[in-house]
Amino acid sequence: MSGAGSSSPASIGGPFRLMDHDGHEVSDQTYRGYHVLIFFGFTNCRLVCPRALTKLSVALDSLGPLADRIRPIYITVDPERDTAAVMRAFLRSYPRFTGLTGSREQIDQVKGAFRVFAERRDDHASKGDYVIPHTAITYLIDPQGKFAAHFGDALSAEEIAGRLRSLLEPDKAPCERAPTR
Repeated sequence: MSGAGSSSPASIGGPFRLMDHDGHEVSDQTYRGYHVLIFFGFTNCRLVCPRALTKLSVALDSLGPLADRIRPIYITVDPERDTAAVMRAFLRSYPRFTGLTGSREQIDQVKGAFRVFAERRDDHASKGDYVIPHTAITYLIDPQGKFAAHFGDALSAEEIAGRLRSLLEPDKAPCERAPTR
């Protein structure tokens, strides 16, 4: 029997322990009770990361107060360069985001949990430097810590905001919902 008809989703996400951009230890448990929007990247990324973080920031801004239920985090794939201080400085341009870093082992563990590809390669355009081609998918984790959705890089800020709104609005308390007829 093939797995093509299997109804169980692939496991994405899981426990982690990292350091935030203020130097505090955080874990997946830190974010329980909130939706968590996660993007993996690195501060020396020239195009993909700035574009994604800008797009996600615009999407979150358009949600208004609903965005208060989301904790956006940016997990480095380059812990050798992306210290807490470097992450903090980089994310000044994206104030909604908390940057997370850690040891190479910690980062590899969380990359594996989210099935993120990131591989260091020499940058032939800049002698002695390197680039890190990486997965450009944004993940949404629900308030219980379970994978809820992903957003591909090709989606616009408006499309992401619409999907986030549809995923978060059903979570309103019964007294917050509009009356039904």
